Amino acid sequence: MNSEDHEAFQTNAKVFSGGLNKIQVIDYYNTWDGYEQDLQPGRYNGPSYAAEAIQRSFPDNRDKIRILDVAAGTGLVGEELAKREFKEIHALDPSESMLMKAKKKNVYKKYLCEFVNPEPSPNIENDAYHCVVCSGGFGSGHIPSGALKELIRITKPGGMVIIVMREEYLNIPEYADSLEPLMKQYQNEGLWMCIERSVVHKYFCEKYGVIFRYRVLHRHL
Repeated sequence: MNSEDHEAFQTNAKVFSGGLNKIQVIDYYNTWDGYEQDLQPGRYNGPSYAAEAIQRSFPDNRDKIRILDVAAGTGLVGEELAKREFKEIHALDPSESMLMKAKKKNVYKKYLCEFVNPEPSPNIENDAYHCVVCSGGFGSGHIPSGALKELIRITKPGGMVIIVMREEYLNIPEYADSLEPLMKQYQNEGLWMCIERSVVHKYFCEKYGVIFRYRVLHRHL
């Protein structure tokens, strides 16, 4: 890892350290001016992995597929989706500053400034999206395991929930006993079905990532 990669890695590590509450996490992102430089393609490849996973899931009629980009940040996933001719993309992120930067890219049709919680969002209807994607939103102090239920709620039956995250985060205290166990529980309950769980290299710098693709079956939560 060169010195620039190391510096970007350390800057990113601070917000995933586990020592910040939700307000502090938002403040960190609001003042992270070098976000796009630190998370540039080649160094942070989560957005392209996420867009490729969506492309695999929806090879046809891409301009009709309504997608919610959860933890959209400055729109890195949206840019990758636009390159692949997806057009109906909405952005959700709790940082107003990040969403302001995302708006300049003109790849999203709608912006929601909020957290994803286990409780239903009053701003998103049931079955609103063909696909809900999240790249880099799962980590310490970020999206809680219980929010998986909300991702299922807002996805149409037959639609996809796609999560791309750093593999080692599966073992942090917040997720170790809950994230994958909940994924499996919801599969056992018939809410969704695992289509893909693959490990990829160079998700962020030299760190491995994991791609989850789930097809939503029912929404009886």
